[in-house]
Amino acid sequence: MLIFLLRRLLQACFVMIIISLISFSIQDKLGDPVQQMVAMTVSPEERNQLRNELGLNDGFLIQYWRFAKGAIQGDLGTSYYYKEPALDVILEKLPATLELAFCAILIVILIATPCGVMAAIKPKHILSRLLMVTSSIGLSVPIFIVAILMVYIFSIELNIAPSFGRGQTTEVLGLWESGLFNKNGLSHLLLPSLSLAIALMPIFVRLIRAEMMDVLQSEYIRFAWSKGLSARRIYFIHALKNTMLPVITVGGIQAGTLVAYTILTETIFQWPGMGFLFMDSVSRVDTPLVSAYLIVVGGIFVITNTFVDLIYGLFNPTVRLASHGL
Repeated sequence: MLIFLLRRLLQACFVMIIISLISFSIQDKLGDPVQQMVAMTVSPEERNQLRNELGLNDGFLIQYWRFAKGAIQGDLGTSYYYKEPALDVILEKLPATLELAFCAILIVILIATPCGVMAAIKPKHILSRLLMVTSSIGLSVPIFIVAILMVYIFSIELNIAPSFGRGQTTEVLGLWESGLFNKNGLSHLLLPSLSLAIALMPIFVRLIRAEMMDVLQSEYIRFAWSKGLSARRIYFIHALKNTMLPVITVGGIQAGTLVAYTILTETIFQWPGMGFLFMDSVSRVDTPLVSAYLIVVGGIFVITNTFVDLIYGLFNPTVRLASHGL
């Protein structure tokens, strides 16, 4: 396991280097940041002087080497707009995005798991068929359509939930502010977290159903029936445990993807998280902030996938992470 962990860490470092190279190389494609920083009346000579001060006239390799040296020390550059370290700006918005992603994942677990199990146990039941039809539709509908419909139905027509902002927050241990501990914050969380959950739920419902139907046909499940074990114990202990193995793998990948999904959701609901910050920084051509965001999101993907690989064996003792097979 130690060798496996070391290999994964080396792979993670390599992936992060590639991500940093790609994120830094797209900076020139976003536009000229100097044009956004100065007024139209500023002369070309003054603009060129500012570009020299920012190091924008240096060659690509020189700029990247300067960026890489700072990144190793935790310095991902300084935001042109906020005049603060880009990483500090992102970390300030990170709790809001993690809070949104956590609520969405919680909703998916609480709804998709029982729905997938029921659809597997009674595949010909009318509710199971309805779930499959609904999940097929859900896979075809883009997340921004879901979010806009949620705003129209629950905020404009029914007026039961706010459609933008984070609401009131409560300071937690002096480290970050959360909206999970007051009614106003929870009401603002409702629509964006539901939109994210609806985007992921069809995948997990169909995956849990397919995997559990396969597990229920296995020999050890037939042996459990022959021993006279209760249906509840067979379904929710023996079958569901092995069903969750591929679900954990896909869930780890989707948890990272969830951060990317928040870009559209946060923009529609004006949620003050990393996704909304990213769209704002792109419009302002704040290239250090854009690069820092891409690196942080890439890091979240790498950490999530590594964590999933490590806990994979905990759900099934027969899984062996042999170093020669990785």
